[in-house]
Amino acid sequence: MPELRLWGIGRSIALAVAAALLVVGSLIAAALWYAGWPGLERDATVTAAMLFDLLKLVFAVVAGIGGVAALVVAYRRQRVAEHTNALAEFAHQLAHAADLRAEVTRALAEAADERAKIETDRNGVRLFNERFAKASEQLGSEKAAVRLAGVYAMAGLADDWREGRQTCIDVLCAYLRMPYTPPSDASNEMPTQADGQAPIVDAETVRAAREEREVRHTVIRLVGRHLRPAEDDATSWSGCDLDFTGAVFDGGDFSGVTFSGGRVSFVGATFSAEVVAFDEATFSGGRVFFDYATFSGGNVSFDRTTFSGGRVSFDAGTFTDGRVSFDWTTFSGGQVSLEGTTFSGGEVSFNACTFSGGWVSFGGATFSGAEVYFNGAKFSGGDVVFDGATFSGGLASFGGATFSGGEVSFGVATFSGGDVVFGGATFSGGDVVFDEATFSSGEVSFNVATFSGGNVVFGGATFSGGKVVFDEATFDVVPTFDYWPNGRRPDGLVLPWA
Repeated sequence: MPELRLWGIGRSIALAVAAALLVVGSLIAAALWYAGWPGLERDATVTAAMLFDLLKLVFAVVAGIGGVAALVVAYRRQRVAEHTNALAEFAHQLAHAADLRAEVTRALAEAADERAKIETDRNGVRLFNERFAKASEQLGSEKAAVRLAGVYAMAGLADDWREGRQTCIDVLCAYLRMPYTPPSDASNEMPTQADGQAPIVDAETVRAAREEREVRHTVIRLVGRHLRPAEDDATSWSGCDLDFTGAVFDGGDFSGVTFSGGRVSFVGATFSAEVVAFDEATFSGGRVFFDYATFSGGNVSFDRTTFSGGRVSFDAGTFTDGRVSFDWTTFSGGQVSLEGTTFSGGEVSFNACTFSGGWVSFGGATFSGAEVYFNGAKFSGGDVVFDGATFSGGLASFGGATFSGGEVSFGVATFSGGDVVFGGATFSGGDVVFDEATFSSGEVSFNVATFSGGNVVFGGATFSGGKVVFDEATFDVVPTFDYWPNGRRPDGLVLPWA
């Protein structure tokens, strides 16, 4: 720090005056010496002029002393100003150095934080990996209780580990894809060895089957639970991929879930309700629920799924966007219910499905804007019910479908808008019933359809608007209509022979 070294003001002025007097005295002495030390004559009297000159000399000396003092003060003021500037510069340098130190300190702190974060992340990833390994090991245990703990551990890890959530979900889905045979429903049916000889059912087998079923149902329950919260919920799995390809479902609850993104695949899955009895122990599951589920985006696939028993329910579901596909699915038994479902957008596809048994119901469903396809479907048995359904918009297409058995019922259905297309369909057996249906708007088309057998019945149907068209249809068996007053067919009903 710069130092200011100055004497006191009195001392400085005294020394300056003394120095000035010494210099003046020296100059006077030098002048007298040069003049040869002349003598001074003193008059007896002092004149006024002499007194005036003497006073002027005194005043000059006093002024000189004052000037010296002023010079000293000015000099000190200049020194103080220069020192003040030096101090200000020094303070500026100190402030700059402090800023540099603060910046360096901040950089060091950030580097320390980054190192700590990296170390924390590394420790977190290490911890997550350890938890993942432990949960995976538990899932592979021979003991069902340990497997159950592994299921909950894996689901909990998925909640905590956002970066690895999809991996954890994939593991749980893979568990459901593992080979699994649902127990038989008949108490007197006992599994046998591969060569069909001796029964192998014992108490241990009963317990193992029951435990495995509980583990699988727990996985389904946890998946469903995580698809119900809002998408912004930290524990929501909406938007993640769910791969149930080829899985066997003999129970489970997906009611109220939301499929809003990602890819959900039930391709080749089997929904079976067979219940097996082992020594009077009965598994009474066999119901899979999608009630109140919302399909608002993404791609959900049930392609090549088999519904062979039990009940799968999509009641009161909402299809508003995206695509839900049941293509090439087989409905050979059990009950599949879509009652009260709303199809207001997106696409729902049942193309090339086989309805050979069981019961599939769209009763009370509303088709108001979606595109629903049954193109190339085969109705060879069982019941497919659209009773009370409302077709008010969008498209429902049965193009190229084959009706060779069973019953397809549109009883009390309302056709008030949109298009329902049976173009190129073949009616060779079974019953297709439109009893008491109301055709008030839109168009129902049977163009190029073939009626070679079975019964197509419009008993009690009301034609108050819209169009029901049979252009270029082929009839070996004529559809049945109610008696028309005065033999006049209703407006909007277009028949090739009328």
